Amino acid sequence: MTTAKRDTYTPETLLSVAVRVFNERGYDGTSMEHLSKAAGISKSSIYHHVAGKEELLRRAVSRALDRLFGILDEEQARTGRAAERLEHVVRRMVEVLIAELPYVTLLLRVRGNTATERWALERRREFDHRVAELMKAAAADGDVRGDVEVRLATRLVFGMINSIVEWYRPDGRGMGEREVADAVVTLAFGGLRRDG
Repeated sequence: MTTAKRDTYTPETLLSVAVRVFNERGYDGTSMEHLSKAAGISKSSIYHHVAGKEELLRRAVSRALDRLFGILDEEQARTGRAAERLEHVVRRMVEVLIAELPYVTLLLRVRGNTATERWALERRREFDHRVAELMKAAAADGDVRGDVEVRLATRLVFGMINSIVEWYRPDGRGMGEREVADAVVTLAFGGLRRDG
């Protein structure tokens, strides 16, 4: 009788398991033992791939941050009027959040308790600042509302986008990333009040 062969773990599949466990238990509440059990492999097998759980955290938040910063390098985020660039960035932020949901969820939950978390928070602030500068430019151009303070407007837009991690579930029956992105862009740039 043959026994089932255990799946061979790669750094990528191990990272996926780690992100799931970090999101379920919290990074601080996760031990290497938890990761070992979730992956179905020994702790020594995990150490074959990574130095420890903080390396897994850094890889996970780097993946989310790289995707977010990548938006700012896209041509539509670099050329045209500030409001059009801002709208593109907001739409793409929603798309990236949904495409990388577990990774962005983890990024949004880091609190600064480790060197990696502090690094991730600093990078998040840098990203937020760059988007806020785009909002400021769009307001200076007169293309977005001037009656709401720019920093507040930026925080509210980020709040709307970041809240998606709390309720969005990609189950195939509901809204897809396009519908969610369209709704966020419509509300962020059109407001809730109907004309007339």
